[in-house]
Amino acid sequence: MRLLQASLRIFASPLIRFPAVRSQLIPPPTSATKVILKSAPAIPFLGSFFSSRSQSESQTSKMAPPPDNRSEDEWRAVLNPEQFRILRQKGTERPGTGEYDSHYPSQGVYTCAGCNAPLYKSTHKFKSGCGWPAYFDSIPGAVARHTDSSFGMERTEITCTNCGGHLGHVFKGEGYPTPTDERHCVNSISLKFTEGEGGGAKAKA
Repeated sequence: MRLLQASLRIFASPLIRFPAVRSQLIPPPTSATKVILKSAPAIPFLGSFFSSRSQSESQTSKMAPPPDNRSEDEWRAVLNPEQFRILRQKGTERPGTGEYDSHYPSQGVYTCAGCNAPLYKSTHKFKSGCGWPAYFDSIPGAVARHTDSSFGMERTEITCTNCGGHLGHVFKGEGYPTPTDERHCVNSISLKFTEGEGGGAKAKA
């Protein structure tokens, strides 16, 4: 009992002061600290990280509209549902099901199924075994390329320059024995074929 009373007297003594914990752990800011905080640069990637727009959307918004810039309703009036899904909504047909997957004419031109603009010559087509029509090149100026960052990967989308219709994607460096070492992987739904004289270098089978 006497020990307890002595302990209470010690804690009640005005001579004993316990230092504040905060003052030891977090010292008050000095003038040098204020200068450093004021001059610290902003972190630019945080704004883009929390932005709701993706990279592909950002780039698309900066692109000039194609010459044939019909509205969605106008496209629905001239395309069947599957054509609209692929050409206008960037869909993909199942591999091995397309009309032109195993189509190898000696002469002719593949045109856009949406606007009929010429895209590929028959001599650009080669056998890739990928399940979709493959071309190693296109008619100059007919096909546009855009960065596609969908599905957590970065690819190169190809579209019709005239109407912006989605064709597929282009891949490079796969080792096919073609003049360009490229493979334009195109949906058959996005194409129409017109017989006629072709031209250009031929890919090796």
